[in-house]
Amino acid sequence: MEDRVKMGFLPTRRNVFSKEDALKYKSLIRNKIENYNIDIVDIEDINDEGLLSDNGDDIKKVIYKFKNENVDAIFVPHCNFGTEDAVAKVAKEINKPMLLWGPRDEAPLDDGMRLRDTQCGLFATGKILRRFNVPFSYLVNSYLDDLSFDRGFKNFISVANVVKKFNSLKILQISTRPEGFWTMIYNEGELLERFGIQITPITLKDVEQKTLSVEKEDGTELKTTIDFIKSKFDCTEVSDSDVKRVAAFKVALNRLIKEKGCSAVAIQCWTALQVSLGIMPCLVNGLLTDEGIPVTCETDVHGAISAVIAQAASMDSAVPFFADLTIRHPENENGELLFHCGNFPPSLCSNDDKPKFKHHFLFESHAPGTAEFEIKGGDISIVRFDGDHGEYSLLLGKAKGIKGPYTRGTYLWVEVNDWPMWEEKLVKGPYVHHCVGIHHDVIPVLYEACNFIPGLRPDPVDPSEQEIKEFLRGR
Repeated sequence: MEDRVKMGFLPTRRNVFSKEDALKYKSLIRNKIENYNIDIVDIEDINDEGLLSDNGDDIKKVIYKFKNENVDAIFVPHCNFGTEDAVAKVAKEINKPMLLWGPRDEAPLDDGMRLRDTQCGLFATGKILRRFNVPFSYLVNSYLDDLSFDRGFKNFISVANVVKKFNSLKILQISTRPEGFWTMIYNEGELLERFGIQITPITLKDVEQKTLSVEKEDGTELKTTIDFIKSKFDCTEVSDSDVKRVAAFKVALNRLIKEKGCSAVAIQCWTALQVSLGIMPCLVNGLLTDEGIPVTCETDVHGAISAVIAQAASMDSAVPFFADLTIRHPENENGELLFHCGNFPPSLCSNDDKPKFKHHFLFESHAPGTAEFEIKGGDISIVRFDGDHGEYSLLLGKAKGIKGPYTRGTYLWVEVNDWPMWEEKLVKGPYVHHCVGIHHDVIPVLYEACNFIPGLRPDPVDPSEQEIKEFLRGR
């Protein structure tokens, strides 16, 4: 079932301005937002107007209703000047992402009277929200049919989805980080204390037992998975027993994810897994990511967080891929290789390629279970959640797929605006050699989402912060 954002619709007015015009604009705005893919929770049952003003009892009723309905966000259109303290009191109690906007005012009437003074009310509400320490998003005072409203409202829906998914993150951590990967050190307690992110650790022995149990069952779920793998991949270089073991591993992970209620996985993909099960997990990582459960390699928990929020920012319309930033392009000064051993989602395979089920080309075991193919290019967002010394930031940048030399594993060559600038930022940190790519422009969404995630700083490299703000203003 589709997981839609539930939006609290909180139109507001002030009594000294036109009630009739406020009601008219409330209706126009409601009709407009019904065209977006959201569930709307209004306040029509709170009073005769369906508008919030200065009635204290109404404030309490709105808070109760929005909490009871568990809204994901609040949209507060000022249908005339609005009542700033009432808005702030509701927003403070609900504590969900909030969008502030008002329709642009018409010219004064012939007798000099003004009906709404909406823009002035926005200034007032913005100030009181600051007094209440309530973070909010804001759309420039505009007409309902302006590009800035459509772009900004869609962006905010995705922002609400990111915050919703971030605040309910539970990651299945399979074993410890590989011994040599000090870059994958993270602070589990800090993630829980600061962001509410839960980590559910299990051992490779748990995974081994579950996998062997699935293989022994030889049930319908396993056979369906085997058939799917054989239809999706060129399996000529591996045996049927290899395919069966990898399929059993996928079924086992699926069951563990459901049992533990997790939304992402970070797995120690080498080398103990090859000893215990004789396979690589790479291909399965890609299959699960295609199914909406991002899986990251080398127990990269921060990478899993990056993948979940990137996917949420696209409203689940695009699939993330977890990659190493690996080497510079041999001919393009701003080119870079996005690569990993074989974990990219097969749905991203380029049209002129077919995924190959392979043995690992690097490790001594040469265990089966990797995939090899080049993924499609086009416009890509690069995302990395990371931190150290108690400070967290979100690297955001755009790239474009380009042609480049063949390499093993799953890969894509990309071009950025200024690679030396990117490299300096990556080396100086707090980032590492891992990132998440996604074929969707998620940068404005994730930039704005940081506004509602205390302790997370947006760190855009391209576009710049100013360019993102201009985009959101409709330019």
